[in-house]
Amino acid sequence: MTSTTVSDIGLVRKNNQDSAFAGIRLIAVCDGMGGHAGGDTASTIAIRSLAHIETHQLSTNKSRAVDEVASMLSTSVIAAHDAIVGKADREKQLAGMGTTVTAVVLVNGYWIAAHIGDSRAYMVREGEIIRVTKDHSYVQHLIDTGRITEEEAHSHPQRNVVMRVLGDFDIDPRPDITVRKAQAGDRWMLCSDGLCGVLSDDTIRETLMTHPHMQECAQTLVGMALKGGSTDNVTVAIADCYDLDAQDAPISLANASAKMSLVAGAASADPQPLANVLNTLVAVAPAFEYDDTLNSPALRAAQLTNQATGHMVANQIADQTADQTLNQAAAISTDGGQSYDQEPAQIHNAQQDGSSVSSSQDFDTSADTLEELLEGSKNSRNASDEHDDERFEIQRVVRPASADVDIHDDVMAVAPTGEIPIVRKATGEVSDDPHDPDVAQALRIKRAEDARKARKRRKRTIAINSAISAAIIAILCVIGWQTYSWSQSQYYVSDSDGYVAIYQGVNTNIFHWNLSHKIEDTDTKMSDLPQGWQNRIKNGITVKDYPQARRYVKTIESQAHNDSSTKDSGQK
Repeated sequence: MTSTTVSDIGLVRKNNQDSAFAGIRLIAVCDGMGGHAGGDTASTIAIRSLAHIETHQLSTNKSRAVDEVASMLSTSVIAAHDAIVGKADREKQLAGMGTTVTAVVLVNGYWIAAHIGDSRAYMVREGEIIRVTKDHSYVQHLIDTGRITEEEAHSHPQRNVVMRVLGDFDIDPRPDITVRKAQAGDRWMLCSDGLCGVLSDDTIRETLMTHPHMQECAQTLVGMALKGGSTDNVTVAIADCYDLDAQDAPISLANASAKMSLVAGAASADPQPLANVLNTLVAVAPAFEYDDTLNSPALRAAQLTNQATGHMVANQIADQTADQTLNQAAAISTDGGQSYDQEPAQIHNAQQDGSSVSSSQDFDTSADTLEELLEGSKNSRNASDEHDDERFEIQRVVRPASADVDIHDDVMAVAPTGEIPIVRKATGEVSDDPHDPDVAQALRIKRAEDARKARKRRKRTIAINSAISAAIIAILCVIGWQTYSWSQSQYYVSDSDGYVAIYQGVNTNIFHWNLSHKIEDTDTKMSDLPQGWQNRIKNGITVKDYPQARRYVKTIESQAHNDSSTKDSGQK
């Protein structure tokens, strides 16, 4: 298989949340979602989880190898799901992130496809186009249930609602797995919905059939999607199947030699971890060339509906177009942040699908080997292909870290999304394949450690909350005791079953809890007192201490005696 990929931010979005991978065995497209950083991270995690399949050592039993890779695809997608959930749980700003996954692997004459979400995989065989995947979307559900037609789906207001996706959601992460017999001449096209949501299947078929050069074909498809009004990121990966025994089989550094893979979109921001895991060269795929897109109706519509964004995009496109020639001669960075300035003539075009590489000092291989590969590549191209190769330059090439790098350095290299452990095997090979027993064991250890830390955090949280609760209760108790102590220093005179009595405390209650109690009864009847005194005593006469309460009682008794004498005199 020979392959290539192109990914573009599009005319409206502020960042590219798609990621893509293209190698000699694996191609994959992941459409991230979840806002700035979230979608980028999710799609990058998915690509890194799948990439190990590119160089995995296959079983010598061909039929068993197909079954193993099919299982490996499913396991890797689920591992990516767990990684995304784990990262979102630890970094709350990433909550809700997710990604689609559409991947195709060529193994021993069979195509194995994995799919979840609404990105798509198309295969063209003998002039016919086959849509291999079915969208896991709301509108597809409406189509399947006969509630809307295919034509109505294109304009449905909820056409972007995805019902199954890989990520921080309570959704089954197991992908759909499809196995098909491969044959020479098969062409695959994987894309995000930024393309298939705009272009019809017939348009895609015609483009795939009439553009034999893969990179040119990918560029054309992206350009058509943008001109057609796509407001999303647009990503395409194309792969061709050929017979190794054929005399015109392509020879390219990126494919036939198994020396280099291409990565695009968000995952291309840091290709070094992929190079370390695959132990091969990894190149950032050629950028999309904007040509006449500046004059497209899509850009004008974007400017009208989102003026600020439109100006930003126009400036960005103009800058990219103006700097295209300079970028072709730019320095290609290697691992460790080191870079080398190259002359334009030193940037070699080296693959049929449009990739190129820098001088041999950027690679962990000899100059003789590179020259042989380059010579073979040149001999295999016709004049037209050579012209196209010169148009599409890869943006950067990184090589794997040296064999003597400590494993801790490898782990640190994937710190941004390192949810799946990277281990160095006894053979010296670095792997993050969750299907690998060593990686699976490391993953179990990591999960056990994460669980232990989670339990420790929970215990610490419970202890802190308990301490805070105990402190609050203690404070409330102190406040309550002080309040009660103060209340017991207060006295008042009031009624008790028709007699005057002295009370200690405050004449009130809290939640039916009285803050006073009777300490002394008197023989003075309330009925013997004038009505004014009766009203005052029923409401309670507050005094500052017990002696003052006794003086009030004497005054009241005297008043009762005088009132009684007056009544007796009146009767006589």
